[in-house]
Amino acid sequence: MQYNVWFFGIVLGVFLMWKLDLIVTLLNLKSLGDPIPVELAGVVDAEAYAKSQDYTREKAVLGIGEGIFTLLVLFVFWWLGGFGWLDEKVRAFAEVRGWRGTSGMIFTGICYIGLLVVALQLLAVPFDLYRTFGIEERYGFNQTTFATWCLDQGKGAVLGVLLGVPLLAAVLWIFESVPMAWLWGWLLVTAFSLLLSYVAPTWIMPWFNRFEPLPDGELKEEIYTMARQCNFPLTDVSVMDGSKRSSKSNAFFTGFGKNKRIALFDTLIERHTTAELVAVLAHEIGHYQKKHIIKGMALGILTTGAMFLLLGIVLRQPGIYAAFGVKTMSPYVGFVLFAILFGPVSELLQVMSNVISRKHEFEADAYAAEVTGDGAAMGDALKKLSKNNLSHLTPHPWYVFWHATHPPVVERIRAIEAMGAGQVPH
Repeated sequence: MQYNVWFFGIVLGVFLMWKLDLIVTLLNLKSLGDPIPVELAGVVDAEAYAKSQDYTREKAVLGIGEGIFTLLVLFVFWWLGGFGWLDEKVRAFAEVRGWRGTSGMIFTGICYIGLLVVALQLLAVPFDLYRTFGIEERYGFNQTTFATWCLDQGKGAVLGVLLGVPLLAAVLWIFESVPMAWLWGWLLVTAFSLLLSYVAPTWIMPWFNRFEPLPDGELKEEIYTMARQCNFPLTDVSVMDGSKRSSKSNAFFTGFGKNKRIALFDTLIERHTTAELVAVLAHEIGHYQKKHIIKGMALGILTTGAMFLLLGIVLRQPGIYAAFGVKTMSPYVGFVLFAILFGPVSELLQVMSNVISRKHEFEADAYAAEVTGDGAAMGDALKKLSKNNLSHLTPHPWYVFWHATHPPVVERIRAIEAMGAGQVPH
């Protein structure tokens, strides 16, 4: 490898991002000593609070260990010349098989990237197993069996091959054959992402979970009444068998157009009152009515465009290949090296995205409180969710800024209460 400007810049960027992540995680662990927030004193007792702190601590420690391990694997593989070595081996294999020209480059690229992806997945397996059958099991969340876990991994691999390989092949062909490849690559990936978002609720999500229509009764009547008040074309409210894998509760909105879906975890329905569930659904509808879904898609499309523009520039830089010990420039190796180079930038973009996401959560909470006329129900739902999911109730502000897609529950409750008092929420 060549110790050039690219080498030192990438090493510095990757290390600094890891260091910043470690610092905010340690700050978050330090905040575990804070007392129970007044807003949750009547819901979370000392025992439950201590349990949530232990759960947060164990997850953080595992995350730190996994981060150190991943960083060491990257630097050791890099220092040993692994990226160039693998490229030479794959090229030799392609030569024996007679893979030449553009099609040969595509097949070689799929093998190169595929081997690295498989290796990364295998390295993550021990951490995922311990997270699922160790920490989640110990705190009463895990409901999945080892057989279900293995089946999920297999389904994910099949989807990765069926969806990822054709997309990768198309993008490799574009960067090998088409002028202004970054633009056409961006358009292709954007179209693919939109199509995937549209079909996922109907074709992909049922691979992993069972979705059943919300049964008739008081809850369904109240939800549809609320939807009419919101002028929301509600066609499908599903109950998802979340308890198949975890006892945690949640609700989500996915898809767009005629394939919109609002799903409630079965565990959520079991633990909340009708008023609280209506408020949760109003929150999800609030995301739609406030155009958060469209804004999120637009931001993602623009970010992807910027990424492809940078990718087109990076692929033409011999110094980057030299920094990683790769002798022959090619689109597929360039994709991998760009992913490492773009990692720190991606993390910074995610921080910006999190700021917007937290703002949207406040807006959806306010919408739910306003349209239901029952802010207390939304607040009670948040309190129960935090208690049942063992959420960290006093996260450090810097951790929230760096990682959190949702505001701390205490801030959300205070904002809802401020609406009831006629004040302006944050």
